[in-house]
Amino acid sequence: MSIFVNKDTRILVQGITGREGQFHTRQCIEYGTNVVAGVTPGKGGQKMDDVPVFNTVKDAADKTGANCSMIFVPPPFAADAIMEATDAGIELIVTITEGIPVMDMMKVKNYMEGKNSRLIGPNCPGIITPGECKVGIMPGPTHKPGGPIGVISRSGTLTYEVVHQLTMQDIGQTTCIGIGGDPVNGTNFIDCLDAFEKDPETKGIVMVGEIGGNAEELASEFITKNVTKPVVGFIAGLTAPPGRRMGHAGAIISGKSGTAQGKLDAMRKSGIHICENLGTFGELCAQVF
Repeated sequence: MSIFVNKDTRILVQGITGREGQFHTRQCIEYGTNVVAGVTPGKGGQKMDDVPVFNTVKDAADKTGANCSMIFVPPPFAADAIMEATDAGIELIVTITEGIPVMDMMKVKNYMEGKNSRLIGPNCPGIITPGECKVGIMPGPTHKPGGPIGVISRSGTLTYEVVHQLTMQDIGQTTCIGIGGDPVNGTNFIDCLDAFEKDPETKGIVMVGEIGGNAEELASEFITKNVTKPVVGFIAGLTAPPGRRMGHAGAIISGKSGTAQGKLDAMRKSGIHICENLGTFGELCAQVF
């Protein structure tokens, strides 16, 4: 099985006619993803290759049965795009766009409260169920179908590295999710951990975190109380100086909060198997799983 996306997921792409939208839509289609529509206001009636383009998300969803949106809309307009997809009843909204203002995302979070849409991102690589469906910008061939490991990560490129090492150890993945590194995002570690715990095909979980915030500490508490499957964890930014932002808007240490050591301590306390040298991640997973 998988979580959130599978071979039956029907994708629409908001911003499909832009350079990034076109490139990554083609990559997703080549992987086998079922892309059924695109949305660019003012360009309805056109096609991007064989994909029909609509003016609104609601029109696209009504005409094609799309239940998942992949967003490549520029930052100033991305919040409106997310809310439009929410209004249209899209079940899963995967926002690749980075650089969305924090205030915009706070409005989005408030707007989506109580709605039936799930947001992944923003500023994330997306989600992939290997061999079935790729919604995002990750390199598809790196992933190995057939499970049994679920992957959750705040970092895009670290997701690729971890998955590559799993695949080199002949360890397949059920679903891999990049939740993004912004301070305000949608789906978090706990949401994914809960879904993987409930998925019978997922036998183990990989969790890749980084400095900044308290997401990893909260996830560790959740694991202690609710997760029965083995978890391997890694924290990026161990050598980052206090006050220095490292890559992501959310990866900043403030005072004693958000340090790598604090996260590692919490993870060890919850029984997570810690990898301290990324180069040996695959070997550790082979031992644990």
